[in-house]
Amino acid sequence: MTRTLPRIGLALGSGVARGFAHIGVLRGLAARGIEADVVAGTSIGALVGAAHVAGKLDAFEDWALSLATRKFWRYLDPRLGGSLFGGQRLSERLAEHLGEVLVEDLPVPFTAVATDLISGHEVWLREGDLTEAVRASYALPGVFPPIEHHGRWLVDGALVNPVPISVCRAQEARIVIAVNLNADSFGRARVPSPAPEALAVIEDIEAGEDEAAGEDADKPRRRWLPRSLTRAPRAKAKAAPRRETPGMLSVVAASFDIVQDRLTRSRLAGEPPDVTIAPRLNNFGFLDFDRADEMIALGIAAVERAWPDLDEALSTLP
Repeated sequence: MTRTLPRIGLALGSGVARGFAHIGVLRGLAARGIEADVVAGTSIGALVGAAHVAGKLDAFEDWALSLATRKFWRYLDPRLGGSLFGGQRLSERLAEHLGEVLVEDLPVPFTAVATDLISGHEVWLREGDLTEAVRASYALPGVFPPIEHHGRWLVDGALVNPVPISVCRAQEARIVIAVNLNADSFGRARVPSPAPEALAVIEDIEAGEDEAAGEDADKPRRRWLPRSLTRAPRAKAKAAPRRETPGMLSVVAASFDIVQDRLTRSRLAGEPPDVTIAPRLNNFGFLDFDRADEMIALGIAAVERAWPDLDEALSTLP
């Protein structure tokens, strides 16, 4: 006899590259016959959640598995201005995957969480263009530009609600499953140094653009991103040995890690979920986009570990 399940809410947390573990969590839940009635996501959680609800998870997983470090950096179009990256190439790729879909037309209620840059208020995006909602949710300040939405400037939702349990509760979910990507990361995860790859890719992109314009492709110009943004300056000759200063992106990633860890602990204490799924991602940095296969496997394993608690919760509530 098929068990009648209560209304299930799925809160997919933030975590940048670690968010690929969400794919494994969704696979693991589906294998157990668990489908969410409500999905809410923050940052990378909004991106994976949107792909899932829109029926595009297979294509998104294929794209994630195809990423190498250099390939990912090509999507970021470095720039000078209010952010390190424009993100237009990534947005175009996202639109290709999701298509022209409105949030309110999705088959399952979906919410992307963002932050109002001016007021600091939490913003729930539950209607309008799906791609725009996802872009606003992952617009990490200083890394990606804010997104203008109905007169508001929106940035990454992880600044206010890293694991959006409250959104699921507000939509009358009887059981809320929270996926916390940062449960065991703070203080143990390595902070990658993206500088060599980032700079190499920028040089390659510049060379390709020069070649298309009929210029000498063997002399790439570094007009977008100086080394000082991602790599510490070289020590002067005869200087005493010293530890290398972290590059700018490494500092941003580590700082964001701290903010998410502290805020997630606070929000989970005040708004505990019924079940927490916590992939063991302490060996993965925020920028390890080339390790999707490992993180997907860890997401599946996390569902297996959490299954006794989830099964008990499903059996308790009608």
